[in-house]
Amino acid sequence: MKSLSSTGFALFGAALVAISYGLARFAFGLFVPPIRAELELTPYVIGIIGALPLLSFLLATVVAPFIADHLGARNAAVLSGAFGVGGLALISQASDALSLGVGVFACGICTGLMMPALTAAMQALVKRSMHGRVSSVMNAGTSIGVVVAVPTVLFLAGAWRLAYVSFAVLAGIGVIAAWLFLPSVSRITPANAAPPPPVSELPWSRLVRLSLFAFVMGFVSSAYWIFAPDLVVTLGGLPSGATGWLWLAVGIAGLGGAVVADLADRNNPPITQALMLMMLSASLALLAASPGQSVLAAFSALVFGLAYMSLTGLYLMTGIRLLPGRLSMGPVLPFMAVSLGQATGSPVVGGLVNAFGYADAFAMFAALGILVAILSPLYPGHIAHGAEEDEEDAGLQAAYDHQLQNEEGEPLEEPVENDAEKPTVNP
Repeated sequence: MKSLSSTGFALFGAALVAISYGLARFAFGLFVPPIRAELELTPYVIGIIGALPLLSFLLATVVAPFIADHLGARNAAVLSGAFGVGGLALISQASDALSLGVGVFACGICTGLMMPALTAAMQALVKRSMHGRVSSVMNAGTSIGVVVAVPTVLFLAGAWRLAYVSFAVLAGIGVIAAWLFLPSVSRITPANAAPPPPVSELPWSRLVRLSLFAFVMGFVSSAYWIFAPDLVVTLGGLPSGATGWLWLAVGIAGLGGAVVADLADRNNPPITQALMLMMLSASLALLAASPGQSVLAAFSALVFGLAYMSLTGLYLMTGIRLLPGRLSMGPVLPFMAVSLGQATGSPVVGGLVNAFGYADAFAMFAALGILVAILSPLYPGHIAHGAEEDEEDAGLQAAYDHQLQNEEGEPLEEPVENDAEKPTVNP
């Protein structure tokens, strides 16, 4: 394994997230118009298919911490990438709704396994005081993946099968890179580390409030991720290639989400939650009001990208702070809530489109988002850090150095006398 610095790991993690979240999951909405036209699918069927990767994400997320702890960060990331390669390849060869659904379901498993694998690796490679910031940078990798998907629509209009073949190739490269750069260690626990608090002492009130806000945000955002490209093509009359510029705007603005989430977490999370959820809702309303105006549609995408990535980054960092000592679980809870909201919202918005049309369906979702934004003072605020973080960082680094020496087969300068100091290592 090649050693990575904290900055290097953050960038590398962002690249893997770009593949698993950006390409394997969120790029699907970009290709809905040509896929729906070629396979002759209704909006309701597309809504059901759009929910499948979210459901598989939830299923994978439930077992992901167990997999990361027992298989190790490297093997868990490789397994995630393997599902991504298989799912993307299946989508490229889809001939009907069933084969398309199987492909996107596999892509959801890829997404669900990746972040817990990366957080397990982060525990070994990154100082605890940097976990929140590194997680925020990795989360912004979703925007990079969305941006990468854009040229395939701009220059290969209608060639969605070729686009997904290229995505599968990139996912294969990611598998190889994960094997080379991620540690095989499953968990590193120094002898002086305090045990995580028991389940009965967890801040359940805060966790429930975080989960509810994340669920609603996922519910509202599902309309944009799945149906925004189809809206501007069907209702606005824009050419299919124009949806590429829409997703490019989402991706570019989303890169700023890493900065906003970090600043919000350190200052006033409830106010930022309210502002960003209001912006996300406004982006839906703006797109529904002017789907045929390319400039306004692109502006709505900029607003949506910044708001969505800021909110997911904020939820991720809040989850990590609310669950100290449970690093593989910290990002799982809010991501599960967001995905459950998206899985629920996708078929709902598809049914509303069938019943009332795109404009009214998007307006209803925007109104819900604004209503919940008003309740943002209930969002869990800043959590104080423990004073023992630096001491634990030193213990983690010593334990990881010992693990690296074992992996390389080099003799230790000093024998480890206490079994409690030994990290668990997967060969």
